[in-house]
Amino acid sequence: MTSDHKLALIDDILLRASEQIGDISQPAITAFYQRFPYAREIFQQLAQNPSVLEAEMIEQVLYCLMFWFKRPVEIEILLAGSVPHHNETLNIPTDVYRGLLTATLDVIGNTIPPTSVDEMAVWQELSNQLHLLIDTSAQSVAPATGVSE
Repeated sequence: MTSDHKLALIDDILLRASEQIGDISQPAITAFYQRFPYAREIFQQLAQNPSVLEAEMIEQVLYCLMFWFKRPVEIEILLAGSVPHHNETLNIPTDVYRGLLTATLDVIGNTIPPTSVDEMAVWQELSNQLHLLIDTSAQSVAPATGVSE
């Protein structure tokens, strides 16, 4: 399957999801908090208006989904910096970072008809590649030393 074909399928998936769900931000955040209830406190600590931060984070996930097959190097660079930053500076565990991607993928993926084999395949490929990239980026997180001088 060519990159252009994959991009067209991703566009179809996202369009369908938007037609069926509307703004996917709230369903994705709801699914995320169901899996990571303690993450709500993280968002509240990081922002005066957590709903704005939540929307920005979902927007970032959608950007990665839309452009992975078009500009993978850009997405790699984005996540290679973002994953360690969120962990080291903001104290957000990698599983929480990864969880927001997973929740968003699941909400959108649930709108794909089971008979749409090509869409299911490209969505799974996208999911696998982005999860792998997050996991790889997490390996560059500096370990806590626990040593004080």
